[in-house]
Amino acid sequence: MSAIGVSSLATRALKPAALLLYGAALAVQAGLWTGGAAVVVRNVAAVMLLAHAIEAVAAFRYVRRYRGALAVSIVLALLFGLLHILPLARQSSRH
Repeated sequence: MSAIGVSSLATRALKPAALLLYGAALAVQAGLWTGGAAVVVRNVAAVMLLAHAIEAVAAFRYVRRYRGALAVSIVLALLFGLLHILPLARQSSRH
């Protein structure tokens, strides 16, 4: 189990689910999908991005410890939030 009590298998399932949500929201924005459900999906994606932006700012000390480029780490934090940040936090606590 990870620090938030989610198994690694569940974590691996949540990342593609988040990408699917963002893809659907992009389809709404492009006008490819309309209707009530489309509006809900777009709004959920917007709230999720906002929450992840707040998480990225609050945990920036971990976001910057990513071994790749800082810009990539910021994008990953915006897309996946704690799913990206928590492994970095655990890794830094071991050192």
